[in-house]
Amino acid sequence: MNRKTRILLGIFAGLIVIAGSFSTGLIVGNVFTPESILPGTLIEGRSPESSISLPSQTTPSMEEESTSREELFEPFWQTWEIIHEQYVDQPVDEASLMRGAISGMLDSLDDPHTSYMDPFQYEQANIPMSGEYEGIGAWVDPTGKYLEIISPMPNSPAKEAGLEPGDKVIEVNGEDMTGIDGNLVIKEILGPAGTDVVLTIEREGEPEPFDVTVTREKITIPSVEYRMLEGENIAYLQLITFGQDTRGDLRDALQDLLSQDPDGLIFDLRNNGGGYLQTAVSVASEFIDEGVILYEDFGDEEDMKTYRAQRGGLATDIPLVVLVNEGSASASEIVAGAIQDLDRGVLVGMTTFGKGSVQNWIELDNEQGAVRVTIARWLTPDKRQIREKGLTPKFEVELTEEDIQNEEDPQLDKAIEVMNDLLEE
Repeated sequence: MNRKTRILLGIFAGLIVIAGSFSTGLIVGNVFTPESILPGTLIEGRSPESSISLPSQTTPSMEEESTSREELFEPFWQTWEIIHEQYVDQPVDEASLMRGAISGMLDSLDDPHTSYMDPFQYEQANIPMSGEYEGIGAWVDPTGKYLEIISPMPNSPAKEAGLEPGDKVIEVNGEDMTGIDGNLVIKEILGPAGTDVVLTIEREGEPEPFDVTVTREKITIPSVEYRMLEGENIAYLQLITFGQDTRGDLRDALQDLLSQDPDGLIFDLRNNGGGYLQTAVSVASEFIDEGVILYEDFGDEEDMKTYRAQRGGLATDIPLVVLVNEGSASASEIVAGAIQDLDRGVLVGMTTFGKGSVQNWIELDNEQGAVRVTIARWLTPDKRQIREKGLTPKFEVELTEEDIQNEEDPQLDKAIEVMNDLLEE
């Protein structure tokens, strides 16, 4: 995966110096693995074992089950003892051993969206959904040699301190970050509001690294950004995440935009990695007045749940163009898929990520992190399964790294062109 693609997949998915993580508990599907620390999507609580039963004649007694498990785990405990007795570097970190064992167990299911989150990852994963955290307020890329600033958030401490896109964090409070995992660097930068963190920055064009002192604050992550497009009577609305407050923020934005009597609306879901399933249904319902939004399939046709549009949407009649790309996933794909299947609007951009499953996030006892388990798959209104396929827009337009460097957006330009064509029909 090249650098451009990593950034496109991650920039709004939760790679923030607040986080850098996937997102969601009951999710429409986290699009990324724990290692990439990016967000996904929730769903409403359903115990994965609720639909599982064994025939009575094959159900083992509690005593038989206990004996079976003891025998099954004998190699595990034998290995545990070998590590404690023979491994060269003692003492070993037992918490790390335990977490590694959990990760290995979940990895054996061969499902990229069933995984373990350690306590820090779990904390960060929930930040994009809660919408608040304490830190410096910057979108970052943790995948390179050094943690790189993608963009400071507007009016954030990072912005006020003068951090710029492309800045690389080579030290934190005087500690060298060479060779340190980017997510651990994020952890060093996070901290209580009102405290300072000193970042040593390497910036292209500057002969020497320099220090930047940033005072951490309580950061509120915006759900939406919107404006009327210059020179056009077209409204533009970008949805950044599907969090707890997204529906209210979206309705406020739509009311403001619609009060300006636009001829059409461009809805930008690019790089939106997902969020709560119920939020996805609510968001779709702002643009779709009736019909199915999605089906939730638990593996049995008779055990399929239908989600329909909720009444009272604010933008159910206005001409609509939806921007999507490789970073549009899970909840974003639910909304875009419903709009596409119901012929409510036109999709422009690139094929979406292809996240078609639903996860339940289960917090472990004693603040030991959480596991996320795939409990269902979701289908579009036409009962399409988009897993590993994604949604293909009607008009495919690439956004290149050169476009980004030149601050050009051919995808948005095409969306405006498509909207004007719609308005002329």
